Amino acid sequence: MTRDGDIPTIFNPRGRNRAPSVLVTDEGVANGPFAHADSVSSQQEPAETSSPTAPTGLAAKLKSCSISLCSKSARKIYFGIWVTICVTASWVGATHCIKYLYLQRPITDIDEDPVLVPHDTSGLNMTALQKQYAASYQAPFFTTWFVTNWTMLFFPLYFLSRLSTKRCKSASEIFTESIRGYRDKGFTAVRFMTRCSVFCLLWVGTNYMYILSLRILLATDVMALFATNVSFVYLLSWVILHEQFVGIRIMAVIICDTGVALLAYMDGITGSPTLAGVVLATSSAAGSAVYKVLFKKIIGDATYGQVALFFSLIGMLNAAFLWPLSLGLFLTGVESMNWDKLPWPALLTASSLSLVANLLGNFSVALTYDLFITLGLITAVPVSAALDVVLYGANFEGMKLAGMILIAVGFFLVMFPANWPDYITRLLRNIIMLSHSARWSRRNRHGMQGAHRRDVVDYRTGYIRSHLRSPSGRVR
Repeated sequence: MTRDGDIPTIFNPRGRNRAPSVLVTDEGVANGPFAHADSVSSQQEPAETSSPTAPTGLAAKLKSCSISLCSKSARKIYFGIWVTICVTASWVGATHCIKYLYLQRPITDIDEDPVLVPHDTSGLNMTALQKQYAASYQAPFFTTWFVTNWTMLFFPLYFLSRLSTKRCKSASEIFTESIRGYRDKGFTAVRFMTRCSVFCLLWVGTNYMYILSLRILLATDVMALFATNVSFVYLLSWVILHEQFVGIRIMAVIICDTGVALLAYMDGITGSPTLAGVVLATSSAAGSAVYKVLFKKIIGDATYGQVALFFSLIGMLNAAFLWPLSLGLFLTGVESMNWDKLPWPALLTASSLSLVANLLGNFSVALTYDLFITLGLITAVPVSAALDVVLYGANFEGMKLAGMILIAVGFFLVMFPANWPDYITRLLRNIIMLSHSARWSRRNRHGMQGAHRRDVVDYRTGYIRSHLRSPSGRVR
């Protein structure tokens, strides 16, 4: 079960639940991380056998260092760093590929590179610019529909991975295991498909607002605004799931909202579409939070097979029932795209990278802590900013930079544990104890160095009396 205060990751609606890492073989011996061969072999050896001498000195230090570096927690940290890098790369790549679809392309010469036309066109001759460049792709809903179709690959990939590990006797056992969990929770076929349809609409709506906001804002602005979904997750978890109230997380929500307000008014409010783009990106973050909290409330704890089946059903429902809407938007002229000049490489790359990001977010908790998965959302912002500066010459200063910094601060404050005052108190107590011990050891060392032994001869008795004198001259 999820502990109080644990926030699910950006992609993973199941929180910290993960499959057990200890497996039982046919012989009944656990081969997990806590199984040791020493306990078995020690019973077969005679009691007279002496244990080998433990290494000392440099060998002992090297052995303890190697044990700590190769421990289970250390391996999870290594995997976590790698997962954070992969999530960051896939998230940034998918977002920038979608942004590339909206670039203005030349009308006359198709070999020229596309350009980014800024929304602040006060100093530009738009008449001359529109004669040279035009937007050949303006289809955010088609992009959302196409990208969501790739989620159908969740269960096939999970199915192949389970077959490769040879943990199941047959293919039907994998599918039955994924269905059994929903059946045990009381879901009938009609009720389960109804829930999947609701989550499919919520998923498509959230991604549509995210992709539509990329028509207005830079990729870095949209990704920074989407990072506020962790604050929405905490608020909804507090209200709906009755999570523990943590004051610092409420302060983090306020800081994130302040950052959103700065980004909303960074270009003014008169004649600028920036406010609409910020509202769309923030609504996308809120929709993502609603999706994850409702998943936890309605579906509850789910295994990897159940999550894979759920995502595949979302992709199938999207492909089967939402294509008429995409076709209707195209025929009515709401969305426009030139099929002869359709940028298929960018569209396919964005879909595949989005699939990779979602796979990492849902299945990487088997290898590492979900904190590293969530960090991939905020670490993607500076990487995307560097790409915007290099590719489009973007400037991050003033209210825009301040808003992004506030969102990042709020993001990290939300990730604070629920019992963070205990950690702070324990840290301060340790610091005070270390300072006191260092002070007393220094005082005793100086006192012993200053004290000297003095032998005094009593001429009346002929005996020698020893006195331990301190630097002050008093006899101790």
